[in-house]
Amino acid sequence: MSESSLTPERLTADSPASERLVARAAELDTADALGKLRELFVLDDVVYLDGNSLGALPAHVPGRVEDVVRRQWGEMRIRSWSESGWWTAPERIGDRIAPLVGAAPGQIVVGDSTSVNVFKALVGAVRLAGEGRDEIIVDATTFPTDGYIAESAARMTGCTLRPLTPAEVPGALSERTAAVLLNHVDYRTGRLHDLPALTAAVRAAGAVSVWDLCHSAGALPVGLDEHGVDIAVGCTYKYLNGGPGSPAYLYVRAGLQSRFDSPLPGWNSHAEPFGMRPSYEAGEGAVRGRVGTPDILSMLALEAALDVWDGVSVEAVRAKSLALTDFFLECVAEYVPAGRVESVTPAAHAERGSQVALRCDDAGAVMERLIGAGVVGDFRSPDVLRFGFTPLYVGFTDVERAARVLAEQLAV
Repeated sequence: MSESSLTPERLTADSPASERLVARAAELDTADALGKLRELFVLDDVVYLDGNSLGALPAHVPGRVEDVVRRQWGEMRIRSWSESGWWTAPERIGDRIAPLVGAAPGQIVVGDSTSVNVFKALVGAVRLAGEGRDEIIVDATTFPTDGYIAESAARMTGCTLRPLTPAEVPGALSERTAAVLLNHVDYRTGRLHDLPALTAAVRAAGAVSVWDLCHSAGALPVGLDEHGVDIAVGCTYKYLNGGPGSPAYLYVRAGLQSRFDSPLPGWNSHAEPFGMRPSYEAGEGAVRGRVGTPDILSMLALEAALDVWDGVSVEAVRAKSLALTDFFLECVAEYVPAGRVESVTPAAHAERGSQVALRCDDAGAVMERLIGAGVVGDFRSPDVLRFGFTPLYVGFTDVERAARVLAEQLAV
């Protein structure tokens, strides 16, 4: 029997699990209001579940980049800084990202890497905290680079560094705490941390909150303004589909911008960037987060990529994300023998990002076989299979197929 002939009416409770789940997937895809967005991306027959590392290519981006290269750079040359809007791109694109993370305009600037922005954010946070606060708390489960930068920032600012799990943070805050650097979603397990409660605890202690949004922006509501986050950073090449190495962004809450003292005071953030003055005077607003000349080619590719978000609700994306991950876990439970894998991603929706991480001893070899069989996820040492679900282009049929192929490869 072909998959296309498996309609719900033909199935019974006694039907094989695969037939029931294939039919369920087809039903869910038919009802999916975001399903039409898949056509906006360059995709093939591979099930791509690695958008939490690198998002798929929006189909219109190559043409837009060609225009930037051939016309704006090739023909207009230096005139494009003003006539093509190159100079204002960091703030303009920041305002495009703002609704996706719950921020009002004028608080996000795009540019530099996530790592550079974490450095700016953390040192700037310590300076905002003021005298007498000499401790930085960092998420002990963080992506390694955040930890490396936090350690360096602590040395540079004379602070003590305390690595703690997010759950330990509220009980550890004190009058000594200057800044707290946390991840909204754990990159390895997909655990979603309680941003509202943790931000409130940091604020009550008089410290400055810094959030890394790399694994949440574009996958779920963040609510930076609503929850009073002080500073946030994030990448744009995962759920925002900006392309490999696309520039990151820095959010500084409007009420803090006049006091934000960046440790990288470049000419682009100067109040008079073309005055070429020997002394530094910071510009106003989000521009304070700029450093040097913007990376225009990748920045304008990102701007084009963000077009796929026009008219898309982050709340709808979140609803589909949870439905996709729920269905994947259901399919894995049906297809994979009990005990062969263990989910390390929380089952509770309030604690889950947009990925599922499964633990098994031979995860590295299993992922290699999976990719060879047309299901692309990734492996995190030492034993985690990681699957990212990008609601803009991943469907329920993809999910069922991924779980079925996973079971096949686990049986090899």
